[in-house]
Amino acid sequence: MEKQKWVRLDNASNIFLAAKNDVDTKVFRLSAELEDTINPRHLQRALDRVYEQYALYHSVLRRGIFWYYLEESELKPVVRRETKPPCAPIYHFDRKELLFRVLYHKNRVHLEVFHALSDGTGALWFFEDLISEYVSFNYLKPNKTGKSSDQKRITNQSEDSFARYFRKSRQKNFTKAALSALEKVYLDREVSKEINTNKLEPHADDTTNELESNRGKNKKNQHIYRIKGTRTPDNRMRVIELELSLKKIIELAKQYNVSLTVYLIALYIVAIYRTKEEKKSKTTVTISVPVNLRQFFPSNSARNFFTTTHLAITFENERELDLIEICQVISRQLKAQTSREYLEKRVDRFISFELNPFIRVTVRPLKDLILKVINLSNNRNVTVAMSNLGKVSFPSEVTPYVQGIYFHTSAIRPQFCMVSHEDCLTLSFTTPFIETDIQKKFVELLTEQSIEVIVGTNRVTKEELERKIK
Repeated sequence: MEKQKWVRLDNASNIFLAAKNDVDTKVFRLSAELEDTINPRHLQRALDRVYEQYALYHSVLRRGIFWYYLEESELKPVVRRETKPPCAPIYHFDRKELLFRVLYHKNRVHLEVFHALSDGTGALWFFEDLISEYVSFNYLKPNKTGKSSDQKRITNQSEDSFARYFRKSRQKNFTKAALSALEKVYLDREVSKEINTNKLEPHADDTTNELESNRGKNKKNQHIYRIKGTRTPDNRMRVIELELSLKKIIELAKQYNVSLTVYLIALYIVAIYRTKEEKKSKTTVTISVPVNLRQFFPSNSARNFFTTTHLAITFENERELDLIEICQVISRQLKAQTSREYLEKRVDRFISFELNPFIRVTVRPLKDLILKVINLSNNRNVTVAMSNLGKVSFPSEVTPYVQGIYFHTSAIRPQFCMVSHEDCLTLSFTTPFIETDIQKKFVELLTEQSIEVIVGTNRVTKEELERKIK
């Protein structure tokens, strides 16, 4: 009997296993809306073909004494009609099962992935090929899409790019390594302290050095705003989808001299603050934003290869910052935290936790506990989150059949994800709460700028579900 191939779980993935729970399942979803009702037979054929090419997706998650690892399996995925809420749990420690699923509902195809397997970019490659193959089988002659899976993706999809770029072979200083785990606990907290949130003077190339030099300096404790609300009865997420013209919203962002990502983050922060009930005290709104490291460190790995930035805006007692000011601050912070030098230092600290000699010999359950504590500590310093997957492209023969692309993740706190296809930008808000005040305010702010928005939402309360049945 041939021995199964296995790889140790990459550094970023371990935190997802420690942090997942019934509310935040660490599952994300990519969806494509097509012209007609989905043909499950053709979808299965498309999945079979793509699955053969993506060896990483054959993996199941196994637990070792010291670490988790991915093991190649002989399991075959089966497309299923959607019957559960979005981003329902995928990984169960007592079952041997694949770490993704393909679902369909009416004219939509969904790919759901457990984040320990892949990040959004890696999953998007699989998803693009899946939709292309489906359109080929359903509408075109097979193999006439003009696109096959990128050979680089197929060859290097299982590479651990953290190991390639950051896990150095040189010997680490023992004392520094011994202290690195403790340093990691406070890393995100220190990052939030490093940023002088409302300082509007322009910075040049010394911005990153300023952030590093401020580490450890005493600052007044900031009150990080944490959004509270009524949990949904069965922990299903509230999902709100917005569709708008990509061209028009980019033109609007240009009026503020910032990128589309910065503009939407700023607008989200304004919506959060204006729906905050108590505005008497000094309040800091923070937002966690993932950064695709492939932009800075070339990689075709489909596994996790990202880090996060933490942006912050402080609202003083006296006045509310206007949108222009917030755009300037967020743009400056994002630029500083996405320099190659800054990212290298941040990821090196993260890797140092794994290389810590004490951590290496600690059994996995205790590692899980340590990572869970770290995650809980970090969560206290984050108000909301967002993720931008960028632009999705298909072969010219496939594009006419794709009406829209959607992307969202499970959420422990309110957040939004964005993705675009052709001239359609979709923003998907997810929240564990029933209330939708922030999302309504966000739409209101867009419509005030003459941006037309199409809004859709799921049903989460008993009353809403009963209305659906009637």
